[in-house]
Amino acid sequence: MADADLRDLADAHGVATWYSDTERRRVDIADDVVVAVLAQLGVDAGTPASVRAELADVRARRDRASVPDPLVLRAGDSPAIGAAGVLTSEAGDTRPVRDRLPPDLPLGTHTLAIGDRQVTVIVAPAKLPPVPPAWGWMVQLYALRSARSWGIGDLADLRALVTGSARLGAGVVLVNPVQAITPVTPLQRSPYSPSSRRFANPLYLPVTDLDAFREAPADVRAEVDALAPPAGAELIDYDAVWKAKLSALELLWRHTPDRRAGPTDPALDEFATFCALAERHGADWRTWPADLRHPNSAAVTAARRDLTDRIGLHAWVQRLCADQLADVRAAGRAAGLGVGIVHDLPVGVDPAGADAWALQDVLASEVTVGAPPDAFSRQGQDWNLPPWRPDRLAAAGYQPFRDVIGSVLAHADGIRVDHVAGLWRLWWIPPGRPPSEGTYVRYDADALLGVLALEAHRASAIVVGEDLGTVPDEVTETLRERGMLSSAVLWFQRDEDAPGAPLLAPSRWSTEAMASISTHDLPTAAGFLRGENARVRAELGHLDDPEAEARRAAGDRDELLAELADHGLLPPDAGEDDLVAALHALLATAAGRLLLISPQDAIGEPRQPNLPGTVDEYPNWRIPLPVTVDELLEHPLLERAVAALRAARPAESRDRR
Repeated sequence: MADADLRDLADAHGVATWYSDTERRRVDIADDVVVAVLAQLGVDAGTPASVRAELADVRARRDRASVPDPLVLRAGDSPAIGAAGVLTSEAGDTRPVRDRLPPDLPLGTHTLAIGDRQVTVIVAPAKLPPVPPAWGWMVQLYALRSARSWGIGDLADLRALVTGSARLGAGVVLVNPVQAITPVTPLQRSPYSPSSRRFANPLYLPVTDLDAFREAPADVRAEVDALAPPAGAELIDYDAVWKAKLSALELLWRHTPDRRAGPTDPALDEFATFCALAERHGADWRTWPADLRHPNSAAVTAARRDLTDRIGLHAWVQRLCADQLADVRAAGRAAGLGVGIVHDLPVGVDPAGADAWALQDVLASEVTVGAPPDAFSRQGQDWNLPPWRPDRLAAAGYQPFRDVIGSVLAHADGIRVDHVAGLWRLWWIPPGRPPSEGTYVRYDADALLGVLALEAHRASAIVVGEDLGTVPDEVTETLRERGMLSSAVLWFQRDEDAPGAPLLAPSRWSTEAMASISTHDLPTAAGFLRGENARVRAELGHLDDPEAEARRAAGDRDELLAELADHGLLPPDAGEDDLVAALHALLATAAGRLLLISPQDAIGEPRQPNLPGTVDEYPNWRIPLPVTVDELLEHPLLERAVAALRAARPAESRDRR
């Protein structure tokens, strides 16, 4: 157990010296782990003397700072500042303030001048408006397909699903992360490890649906058509798809009228520069020549001149992505999708990728985040994602976080925040350590939620937090207090106050939630009914006792069938299709504002999109739907699955904008 000075120093920097595990038992963090994590924050705790010196510095800085910078408020707050100053609003208006900030500050980002200090003041809505009730889809975009898509689902397929689903009465479509890849093979397949969270994935461009294709000369269009990968592949080949689409985009780029128009946005220029450098030096910027490893170096500036055309290409591709994403959103609105398109925000980025290079000054680049040991993973989990440094994020006025949120909401009606508890704390794993030898680092959740709420307000968007698993109660409670939805999944909703923690009736789930049968990391409805998860993991050798796991899976199935029977939803002699339809009817009784289903569930697909704990042993993120979008929308099992949902959440077009 850490001594008092080390505990105080760690607490001052938000580093935990102990935590409660999933069984609510206290777990003390080893001193050397605390020291290693503090080192990643630039704090020397290697000796008792250095701890005392660092602690004295912390206390001195606290005494000097009468007003935090940045200062994130809720509308109506009137905090004391203990001095006179001048407030300049986001709109440029100025007013003198004394002792306290006035409670009538407008929403937005303002500047408070106190003496020689310039303090950022962010005013966020106290609570977001209620989310209209609706049912809809949670979609793995890559899995969609049509007669014209190139081996992977694309934004034209999504547009077709959105408009067709609106005709069925759906009101919301949640899409897996569509953030950018590093455009060098082999590609990172997981949508939850993007190269950048600020830009889009060009794999999802529908090449032959672009204006650049339609306006190209006939011979160029023929060359592009000839590049299309053969249809009907059993699994998605990301590298082959990207090679084909990149070749097609290069052909179209050579014939586009604005070819010479370079990036006008500095962030886009930086991202496009990364892409061009990655093509030349490899996908991992940490292995590039040393003088190219920081975006502000003289060598990068010189390289930009040499790579002008490739930088222009990648910037143009991002503009195409933005146009297509905007078209999907507009199609949803025109079709009457009441809530609209919700995009998913991953918890982090690939440490080798564009954001890790461009934002390295505000990231703890040598740290990865994950989860401590628990019953699911005895050794803990390492997600291989670098976290924000809370101190530098605050010093930047949370602008990098605002940029990430704003980029997602630029083409969305809502945002789902993966692992939303990460706004409160993240499990940091120091370099060279296993996941079990990490500790939690605290973030200013009020500030991050304030930024999130402000950006959502600007975009008239809804916010959903993924709060599944072992999450502190304050996370879910605060989400509801701020008008943000939590998550509810059938497999996890339990009555913890009853003996044995049985399944909780969906009518007793929270109303302020996005409810679903399953997730991309869990068995599908058909897979659960068949015990597919236990079977696959046994075949892969991931189970110590396959027979015990099979018995547990059978017991879970029996428990679910009993729940269906209790609701009068278990028909006699029910086949698998009957049970799949019944599960959707059970979901229709849930209290959540949003009821989401997946195409895989709705048509009885037994394979789950992702099997946690595997990389190449299972075809994660590579399984296409067995039907096209058009066939999906007319599938007989789909009609049975959504009938109760339509009755429970009738279509309602609401203009929240």
